Parts: sequence; structure tokens; C-alpha cells
Amino acid sequence: MSVRSESRLTPLLADVDWQPALDAIAAAERIVLITHCNPDGDGIGSQMALYEALLAAGKAVRMHNRDGVPRIYQFLTHADQVTQGDFHGDSVDLDGVDLIIALDCGARGRLGMPDAFYAGAPLLNIDHHASNKRFGDINLVDARYCATGAMMFDLLIAMGQPLTATMAQAIYVAVMTDTASFRLSSATAAVYRMAADLIDAGAEPWPISVQVYESRSHSGLKMLTACLDTLAFRDGGRSAWIFVDRDMYENSGADVEDTEGLIDYARSVDGVEVAVFIRCDETRDGYWKVSFRGKTWADVGALAAELGGGGHKHAAGCVMQGTLASVRTQVEQAVARLLH
Repeated sequence: MSVRSESRLTPLLADVDWQPALDAIAAAERIVLITHCNPDGDGIGSQMALYEALLAAGKAVRMHNRDGVPRIYQFLTHADQVTQGDFHGDSVDLDGVDLIIALDCGARGRLGMPDAFYAGAPLLNIDHHASNKRFGDINLVDARYCATGAMMFDLLIAMGQPLTATMAQAIYVAVMTDTASFRLSSATAAVYRMAADLIDAGAEPWPISVQVYESRSHSGLKMLTACLDTLAFRDGGRSAWIFVDRDMYENSGADVEDTEGLIDYARSVDGVEVAVFIRCDETRDGYWKVSFRGKTWADVGALAAELGGGGHKHAAGCVMQGTLASVRTQVEQAVARLLH
């Protein structure tokens, strides 16, 4: 197994105080790692990397999420160790757990667990979203990081844990997906230097890219076709809109995982500054997940916050209730205010 010594690695940010996290981890024996509902590459990659580091540090570690690991990330080592489901007291053994670590989640409600899940153990909140609600007993939130996975890179260095190939693979997935394949402005020179360290440690960019971006299912391709048929433009061509309703899921045979990345098609159109993707919540009638992507100057994080959500300047979202028409009307008005 390839291992890169932590002494040869340079953290992305030298001024972050990791001591509160280090103290909480040192004091804990049994730890649960959790990320947000409908987890993405950053949440899952961060979990996988920290899970292995904590095992190496001699901790008893569990990973439990409300939703399962998406198919495109199941190739990662340790992905099969994640348990899933709403917490009813028996879905994950919390007896003796003395630390819960939430990764890549801006609000406790987005973890999808009831209050009982958190009873009796401190909650360590590690995240890079500027809109984070600081919901933990200990909060390490820094929006300067391009991804929570990048925070894991610095945390491993602070822990003194050597970077193994499987950790590097997981962190690379986290960073690649949250920087849109290193295309966003958050992909700084320091991020590229970190990526080189990850590759030196054993991350394999091409196989990762094939697994994440070139493994679309047949049903997913049908969903892509149906979704692109909804493409519409507003605000003089500066906003692009797509949506997915329940009928489209049923007709294509696709699921929510097959909608990953669809919004990027809308953002890719020349002249579009804001892309909007509205999809129905598969589990709750009358609820809609609204995703936003900004291309250059538009702050869609502020836009999402106005509608009750949050995120980054160029990638954000919210959840809204109503009919598709009523939700779209509200969002259209908010986007128009932003663009005009």
C-alpha cells in the first residue's frame, strides 16, 4: 500500500486551529461519522478518509447516513461499511458512543436524524459551507476550503496520520466533485498542489473519473433526455431552467442519483449566468429540491439563503413546498431580482 508521510505534506491552510477537533478525537473511544441526506462525493469521500484515519488511530468507528452511498461512489474502500436509515434506536448501535462527527453538512436538520440520535455524545461539526449554522458542540467551519475533503487532508496532517492510497483516493473524489473537476474558482494553486500529493500517495485520477462521470445507467440516460426537454431560458437568456417531476422518474426508471450533474448542462449554455434545477422530493409529496449554479459574478449562495437554503457563491440550494408552478414562480422572482 502506498503511504505518503505526513511530514512531507503541506496543509492547504496553515492558520487553522485543529486543536479542538484533535482534543475531541483523543478523548473519544467510539466515534460515529455522518454526512448529509442524499450524500455527494464530498460527504462520502470525507467520511471514507476520516474513517480509515480514525481506525489507524485505534478508535472504534462507525459510519451511518440517512441515505445510502450513491452507486458512483461505491467503488471507494470502506463504502460497504456505511449503514443507512432513519434512526429508530436500532439502525445504528450508539451504546457507548462518545463522539459524533458531522461532515460536509450546513445544518443539523440536513443530517436527517431525530434529536435522540445525538443524545449523550458531543457533536463535532466539520464543514466548508459559509452558510453553516454552527450546530455542533464543537464547530470547525472554514469557507476558504474548496471541499470538506480538503479539510480532511489538513486534519490528517494535524493528526499525524500518514496518507494512505485509499485515503488519498477518497479525498481526491471529494475535491474533484466539489470543484467540478477542478474547474471552479475554488481550485487554487494550493488545491492543485494537494491533488499532486494525493496522486503521489496513490489516488488514480483516470479510474476515478470513469467511475464518477462515465458510469451513467441506461435509466439515467433516459432521465437526461427527458430533463433536457424541459430546458427553458429567462431573464434575456441569462438564466436557464430544468426540472424533474415524479412522472419523469416513473417513465425513465431513474432515481435521484441519476439526476446528479444535470444542472451543469443548463449552466454550460453560452450567456447563462444562473442555472436552476427543480426536482421533486421522491419521499415527500409537495416538496421540491431547488439547486442553483452561478457562472461568474452571481452569488447563488445568497439567493438560496433568501429562499431558506444555503451553500456557496457558485453552488447552492434549498427545499421548498408547493406545486411545481408555485415554487417556480417564487424562484423566478428571486432570480430576476438577482440578475436585474
